[in-house]
Order: sequence, then C-alpha cells, then structure tokens
Amino acid sequence: MSDLVLTQPASLAIARGNGKRSLRIVQSLCILIIALVMISPLFMLLIASLKDDRFRILADMGSFRAFWVSDPTLSNYKEIAHFSGELAYGRYLFNSLVILVATVVSGLIVNSMAGFVLAWGSLRGKATLLALVVALYVIPQESIIMPLVVMMSRAGLTDTFAVQILPWVASPLYVFLFYQFFAQLPKELYEAAEMDGASAFRIYRSIYMPLSLPALATVSILMGIESWNQYLWPTLVTQTDYARPIAVAIATFFGQDSIYWDRAMAASVLMMIPVLILYLAFQRWFVSSFVGSAVKG
Repeated sequence: MSDLVLTQPASLAIARGNGKRSLRIVQSLCILIIALVMISPLFMLLIASLKDDRFRILADMGSFRAFWVSDPTLSNYKEIAHFSGELAYGRYLFNSLVILVATVVSGLIVNSMAGFVLAWGSLRGKATLLALVVALYVIPQESIIMPLVVMMSRAGLTDTFAVQILPWVASPLYVFLFYQFFAQLPKELYEAAEMDGASAFRIYRSIYMPLSLPALATVSILMGIESWNQYLWPTLVTQTDYARPIAVAIATFFGQDSIYWDRAMAASVLMMIPVLILYLAFQRWFVSSFVGSAVKG
C-alpha cells in the first residue's frame, strides 16, 4: 500500500514532465512553420535575383526549384547598377535614400517638438489641439492626395525632392506618439530644469530628447518604412528620373508585352537592404519601446 502511495506522485510528475516537453515541441514546430512561411518569399526573391534568365524564373515559380539556383550570377545587379541610362537604378536608389534621410530627420525634429509642446507647453487649448491631432489621424491620406497634388503643382514643386519630403514631415500619428512618451516622464524633471533657469527649448533638447531614444527609434523606423514604400504619391508628382524613387522605377519592369523578372528581383533586393539596415540599427530601442507600451497597457 505504501509503495503505491509513493509511486503515484512520481508517475504524475513524470507524466506532467512529458506533457510539458510535448507542448514545447509542438510550440517549436509551430514557430518553425510560421517562420518558414514568412521567410520563404524573401528567400525566393533572393534566389530569383541570382538567375539571369527571366523565362526560367517564371517557369520555376510554383515549384521547389524556385528555392534553388545551380549557377548563381550577379549579372542582374550589374545590369541595373547605373546612375544614368535606361536602367539607372543606382540613381533611383540614391534618390530614395535622400528622400528617406531628409524625411526621417526633419520628421523627428518637427513631430517631437509638437509632442513636447502638447505635453509640457503653456499653450492655451492644448486639449482641443490634441483632440484635433487625433482626429486628423483617422483621415485617409488618399482622400486629400488630389488637392495636395494641385497645391504642389501651383507651388512649382513637382518633380523635385521637396515635393516628396515636405508633405510627409508632420504626421498626427508621430506627434501623438511623442506626446504620449513625453507626458509619461516625471513632471519633476521639467520643474527642476525650469527652476534652474533653463528655457523650454533647452529642456526639450538637453533633457527630454536624450531620454526619448525608444520613441525616436520607433518613429524613425515607422517613418522610414512609410517613406520608403511610397508609390502612389511619387507616381503623381514625378515625371523624370531626377527625383524618382526606386519603388516607382521597379514598376517599369512590368510592361504590357514583357516582364523582366530577373531585373525586377534584383532591384527588389536592393530596395530591401536600406530598410533592413535601418531596422537593425534601431532594433534594440524599437523592441523596448513596444514592450514598454504593452506593459503600460
């Protein structure tokens, strides 16, 4: 009887251990399958960019041969890596980088200043302004895009870098994100700096901005992705290669008579690299910002 009493808890513990181990194996398999599903299009894109025959790429799609290349070549990258001529994708990539850097840098300054004023400024009607900022966020960009095109055309800014940067510098979403972050910082910080004689701009620049690395990283990545993936707006406001970004240029590979899959794949890989570098550079603060937001609810 006593042996039976001692054996039952031990067998239950073994059964629970086996159940937890089985659950971990199932969870790992599910994560592995999800990761493969998410990574497989990127891997197929990279493999296709190393094939120099567009008909072969088309024939391999839909089979496991799309994930394998027997004789890899960089000829597609060499064909499009020019700064002039018909395949000036080096120029398009440079244009996109200029637009990305200018939009993100100016956007961080403008949106953080607006968020700081809404959080700590002595402005009358701050609550009304904040409500208007939130209300502006729900208006779709597409609904105001045609009046915006007319305004830019009358201002003589079409087919320039400025027309692809200025309209997207200030954003209600990023103003609200900065406002939320600044409002959560202790009020004593602002009051102590004010008692020491610091101006509002000095408090913003020397105290609040150094403490805002997670918010800066989050806004940088979101603004960078938004700017980098712009397609409709540059299609409407650019007519030449002078300021055309790579997202619009890639569409020229898809003609009515023929589709150049090989060059399009190589250009798509080049288009992904700067965004991946931006994410990896700010990954630590980006993840901590999202984790902090989730914990605070």
